[in-house]
Amino acid sequence: MNFMKFSFSTFILLIVLLFIYSIQLSAQKINMDKFKGMKPRAIGPAGMSGRVTAFDVVMSNTDIIYAGTASGGLWRSTSAGVNWEPIFDKEPVTSIGAVAVDQRVPDVIWVGTGEANPRNSQSSGNGVYKSIDGGKNWIHRGLDKTRNISRVIIDPYNSDVVYVAALGSAWDSTEERGIYKTSDGGHTWNRILYVDEKTGAADLIMDPSNPNKLFAAMWEYRRWPWYFKSGGPGSGLYVTFDGGKNWTKRTEKDGLPNGVLGRIGLALCNKYPNVVYALIESKKNALYRSDDGGFKWKMVNNKDVGDRPFYYSQLAVDPENENRIYDIHSIVTVSEDGGKTFETLVSWNKLHPDHHAFWISPRDPGFLIDGNDGGMAISHDKGKTWRFVENLPLGQYYHIDYDMETPYNVYGGMQDNGSWMGPNRVFSTEGITNFYWQMLSFGDGFDVVSDPSDSRYGYSMSQGGNLVRYDMLTGHDKFIRPPDPDTVKLRFNWNAGIAQDPFNDAAIYFGSQFLHKSTDRGNSWQIISPDLTTNDTSKQKQYDSGGLTYDVTDAENFTTIISIDPSPINKDIIWVGTDDGNLQLTRNGGKTWKNVSGNFGAPAGTWI
Repeated sequence: MNFMKFSFSTFILLIVLLFIYSIQLSAQKINMDKFKGMKPRAIGPAGMSGRVTAFDVVMSNTDIIYAGTASGGLWRSTSAGVNWEPIFDKEPVTSIGAVAVDQRVPDVIWVGTGEANPRNSQSSGNGVYKSIDGGKNWIHRGLDKTRNISRVIIDPYNSDVVYVAALGSAWDSTEERGIYKTSDGGHTWNRILYVDEKTGAADLIMDPSNPNKLFAAMWEYRRWPWYFKSGGPGSGLYVTFDGGKNWTKRTEKDGLPNGVLGRIGLALCNKYPNVVYALIESKKNALYRSDDGGFKWKMVNNKDVGDRPFYYSQLAVDPENENRIYDIHSIVTVSEDGGKTFETLVSWNKLHPDHHAFWISPRDPGFLIDGNDGGMAISHDKGKTWRFVENLPLGQYYHIDYDMETPYNVYGGMQDNGSWMGPNRVFSTEGITNFYWQMLSFGDGFDVVSDPSDSRYGYSMSQGGNLVRYDMLTGHDKFIRPPDPDTVKLRFNWNAGIAQDPFNDAAIYFGSQFLHKSTDRGNSWQIISPDLTTNDTSKQKQYDSGGLTYDVTDAENFTTIISIDPSPINKDIIWVGTDDGNLQLTRNGGKTWKNVSGNFGAPAGTWI
């Protein structure tokens, strides 16, 4: 075996197959003691962050900021966001949906795990955690099966009373959804609002002048690998005046839209809590306002509000000005006239797009914190200027690869943050700095394959099968995705399969529903297989996806190839795995194929 050409993906596949084989034959377990000497080290890129999902700040000392992240745990700054430390690394989950500081006792922190942004790469949690020492230690406080939590709210007058809004799993119908309440500091919980197994709590707000009055946004939502549906009869806006003992659903009789509703974002003004806003997904998405504390509602704007409700639907209101509203979505827009008109506050080129968390100081309306797919930023002038937090290492890597240079370089693609290359070490006393890292291409970054002949070149993939050949010296990216044949449209997974040919440095493989091969570094392509998927047309609904709001971004492309492994020993042997459960094998370079997925006992439809 030529180890120099032994691919990383092949290594991982062998590890997985050996693990399955050992379980099936009750063989000796892997001795984890062998790995005790291996310690991880951060190599960067230090300036690249990732999705931030939740904030809270200690109001008695606003230098203390907590930031929850989609898959990087919880972080704390005691220097107003200059320096940060991770404080949730010892817990079994890393996805944070909500964080709340008990302002009466600031060392008490509550965390709801599992982000509430149910895209195809959403991470899940395992309930609620509580710290009584500022995050040094954590106690698991139950609600294990809620999976994803959108809000945690502490009663400002009674620290034992805490509310949790559980969105629940996006991928299945489950009972563990709704609004939960504890009156004993988390020892026991009561579910105080439940609709059905399809409907979770997308938002929850409390009247600051009356902690027994809460508004809840219930959302019927479901995701499949090939489709998602936002909206249904379970969705609705609810209000309670007695701490959750009784709830009233607001309807079209109260001024809300008629028909099926989807996701709802809620916000109110601290100084004038009778002014409540609701961003409602319906047949016509619109912003609604109530001036009487949520009894009667009026539509104020159905033209320039929000976008992609399932991924955003966040609102914030200036605590002292009931007419200044922030609409948090792909960009951030602001209204000064109660929502009648909006103008751009944070454009695509001002901060990273795709905004999910927005915090306004209740005592200083100029102090804002924004969380998005690229990290977080802080403003002290109502969003005119922002300071990007450059030292939160939150990149969500889909793939990691390497080359055979000395020292070797590491490659990878990150969720919505492009594909990058950097060294594993440098001969410098300063260590690895951002200077050594180079972006190869943008988009949602996936696999990167370095050219074995010359690491100056390589292949970088982004969502939906977009593929470029990069040149690190000139910065030029050449688009080389295989074109559609005359008779069929190609289906590329959000995270498509790619592989280097171990026997020909100029040859690469790429997967749609077919296996494509290029022998001239992507300048031309040949299809060397039939459709290797199930080609189940009932699971090819990506162009109908979204439910109430049409949403097609290639994330729901299905019946596709997601892994390719050419044998490093025999040039005619190639393995291909699909997202719909097929494991295909050719022993003659693609002339004939055999589906061998039934040979190793995996459940039908397993991603391979």
